[in-house]
Amino acid sequence: MTLPAAVVFDNDGLTLDTEIVWSRAEVVLFAENGGEFTHEHKLELVGTSGDVAAAKIARMLDRPVVDGPQLMARLRSLVLDELAQGCEPMPGARELLTELTARAVPVALCSNSPRAILEAALSGGGMRGVFAVTIAGDEGRPAKPAPDPYLAAAAALGVDAGRCVALEDSPTGAASARAAGMRVIGVPSVPGVTLDGLCDEIHASLAAPALWSSLGLDRPASD
Repeated sequence: MTLPAAVVFDNDGLTLDTEIVWSRAEVVLFAENGGEFTHEHKLELVGTSGDVAAAKIARMLDRPVVDGPQLMARLRSLVLDELAQGCEPMPGARELLTELTARAVPVALCSNSPRAILEAALSGGGMRGVFAVTIAGDEGRPAKPAPDPYLAAAAALGVDAGRCVALEDSPTGAASARAAGMRVIGVPSVPGVTLDGLCDEIHASLAAPALWSSLGLDRPASD
């Protein structure tokens, strides 16, 4: 298979192991408000935009919907505190990015997280400067699952969206990339999340040889 014109990565749970960071912060937020954060809550929140998550969290905590923005602001503060301690790349992420860059394939990052959290994650994970383009969720465009973030990434790279491959771990993100006309490869990171029907193919991790092959790459045998 030939190389794609560009590859657009999701961030949380796909490029960087930050879903666990969000989960720790969510546990604290719920405890502060007399609740218990469960895996069912996680499945409902993963990949969602700030506005959607705010409304869901307010409901989960039996709070008025108008309290959602305040709860989300507190959650983001907790996440930033966690990210200040660093985070790790997901398995295969750094190697895949290195190989794509070596093959002159443009790479972008497309996230529903706000710019402050996206930048903190990139710094904490040692990924600053890796991506030619980064798209955050608070920059005045409709968030995922709308196609706008992925269309913005393709436009910033100067590549037609239909010639790009998107890598996603959530249904929200996969729906966004598909709506933008990209080929979508799913790599679920949260147990219980299903991407069936939303992706062209699904792999266990970014290190999977079959995923590399699908991108027109050879996975190094030493790995």
